[in-house]
Amino acid sequence: MPDLFNAVADPTRRKILDLLRERPRSSGELAEQFDLAWPTVSRHLAVLRAAGLVTVERKGTSMHYELNMTVLAELVGRVFGWTDAANHKRRGRK
Repeated sequence: MPDLFNAVADPTRRKILDLLRERPRSSGELAEQFDLAWPTVSRHLAVLRAAGLVTVERKGTSMHYELNMTVLAELVGRVFGWTDAANHKRRGRK
């Protein structure tokens, strides 16, 4: 779970996730969206891959990225679980 939180903590990586929410994209299409050096974008993609938030598939000479909805669902479930537990404790104190 720490890798997930580290991955979504960075605004550039959140923007990449937003772009991939629209549709799968090649690494080149993603890099075009940022005013960053290619190695920097590549490192952001590597962090997202390591966290399991994106999957990658080679198509010819390019890499295509897609959201991994399973991991995102797990992250959302965990966060909502924490909020439910906090609400339950608050109600118990009243």
